[in-house]
Amino acid sequence: MKEKRLNNKIYNKEEKNYDDQVEGRNSVLELLESGKDINKIFITKGERHGSINKILAIAKERRVIVVEKDKRQMNEIAQNENYQGIIAIVPPFEYCQIEDILNVAKEKNEDPFVLILDGIEDPHNLGSIIRTAETAGVHGVIIPKRRAVGVNSTVNKTSAGAVEHMNIARVTNITDAIDRLKEAGLWICGTDISTDKYYYNQDLTGPLGIVIGNEGNGISEKVKKNCDFLVKIPMKGKVSSLNASVSTGIIIYESLKQRIIKNNI
Repeated sequence: MKEKRLNNKIYNKEEKNYDDQVEGRNSVLELLESGKDINKIFITKGERHGSINKILAIAKERRVIVVEKDKRQMNEIAQNENYQGIIAIVPPFEYCQIEDILNVAKEKNEDPFVLILDGIEDPHNLGSIIRTAETAGVHGVIIPKRRAVGVNSTVNKTSAGAVEHMNIARVTNITDAIDRLKEAGLWICGTDISTDKYYYNQDLTGPLGIVIGNEGNGISEKVKKNCDFLVKIPMKGKVSSLNASVSTGIIIYESLKQRIIKNNI
């Protein structure tokens, strides 16, 4: 039987497609409940307790193949250390189009609320950002194809399965994507420490796209120039920047707060 080496691990030919997998009990449960396609589920032998039983019951109902493997085999397949005894093998993540994101807002009769990520490289950051965006009612997330992380098993697990409920578009050019959002009537808000305006003094209601920059360099100059306005988060300590996922949470929840207040007036 032919074998393939991937990330210093050896996999059998029929089980080689492990770049697209979902790990961890909550993430696999979210995946099953979302109704999306699953090729098969691997579980560690003896893992027949707690939420695993619920997962197995839904998998049986959906006629998803479940394969038991010993712990050594599971450790070789896993891309994360804390996979909790379960791994789902899935088709490649299906990215959507910008139009799909705008249509979601239209169907909900809501002003479009979009997050644009300019070069997030850490999969844990991306997962956390997607999780926060989903809980805040963001209609979609836009990420670039190059020099940025895509949706993978780490992103899925860190998002606690939120990627299964979030529309994510992967585009060739962020500037072109912003232009398309502008054509659709969205105002584009960039985040930049050098600006004078604090985020809580800016109107963040209405059709809005919020741009979050790279962990180290922030928003690129080209993207920054294409924003309608810039806001910053006050910094009182010696460290001059926040983690990208923390910054995202602060800004989008301010927007959510303003929307709630506006709608209740």
